[in-house]
Amino acid sequence: MRRLACSLALVAALMALPAAAQQIVHGENSIFSSAGVRLAWAVKRGPSEADTLVIVRVITDAGYRAVRVDGVDPFTKDRKVFIAARSLDATADLSIPRAQFADHPSTEFHFFASTEDAAANKPALTVFYLGVPDTTPEFAGQAGAEAYLEKMLKK
Repeated sequence: MRRLACSLALVAALMALPAAAQQIVHGENSIFSSAGVRLAWAVKRGPSEADTLVIVRVITDAGYRAVRVDGVDPFTKDRKVFIAARSLDATADLSIPRAQFADHPSTEFHFFASTEDAAANKPALTVFYLGVPDTTPEFAGQAGAEAYLEKMLKK
């Protein structure tokens, strides 16, 4: 009888969980691919560090309609919005000044199923990095970065 009561309590607890839990994935590399999302990183050097940009090309399917990018200080947990929530088409290039990674090196890409979910801060998927991936190539100009991103994310 006690075993039945414990089993029923477990089933009730599981039924109380939200239907669609957020998935959190470590990006690990400058090229990331999962069901519904692909990311590729490149650095476009500028004349100074202040002018150098980290460009992340995002390709999504129709399951994700918005994205927000946050930087996080891993020690203090201070958060900074690198890119405010914005609607997504199939492909988007997100540009972040590289200097912003100095104080907020951990990066979180929050993908939302709808703009309403973005407004309510309910991501369906978060892809996180512990900094700009070591494998991210640097380019002197926009053309080199564009060509690389195009090549790396071809279907």
